Amino acid sequence: MTSARFSIGELAARSGCKVPTIRYYEDIGLLGQSERTEGGQRRYDEDAARQLVFIRRSRELGFSLDMIRSLLDLSGERDRSCAEVDAIATEHLTEIDERITSLLAMRDALGDVIDQCRRTTILECRVIDALSPLPTDEPVERATASPRR
Repeated sequence: MTSARFSIGELAARSGCKVPTIRYYEDIGLLGQSERTEGGQRRYDEDAARQLVFIRRSRELGFSLDMIRSLLDLSGERDRSCAEVDAIATEHLTEIDERITSLLAMRDALGDVIDQCRRTTILECRVIDALSPLPTDEPVERATASPRR
C-alpha cells in the first residue's frame, strides 16, 4: 500500500461504505489490510478508497463476494483478456434473470390467491388458507433461497 493518509471514518465518507463493512471486508481479505499508526489506528490511501468503491458498486449490482474477489484479482491484470470478466458478469446476469423469473412466478401465484379471496372474514380468507395447509404425515418441503457465493 502507498503512504496512508486518512482514517477509517474518512475512508467510509469517501467510499460510501460504513465503518463495520470496511472492517469486515478487511477481515475476509476482500480489502487489503490497512497500515496502522503507532497507536493502532487504521490508515488508508486513495488506492484503498478506489478499491472500496469498486466493491460497493459490485455489491450494489448484486455480485457475490467470491465474484467480487475474482473481479478485483482480474482488474489488476490490465493486459489480460477480459473474457474471464465477461464470463463472471454473464453468469451473474443469468442468475439475475433466474431470480426475476422466480419472482414473477411468486407474484402470479400470490395474485391468484388474492383474486380468490372473497374478502369476508379471516375464517374464509383464501390467503390464510393458502399459507396454512392442513397438517399431513408427509415431510414439509421448504422453499429456500439459493446460496450466494
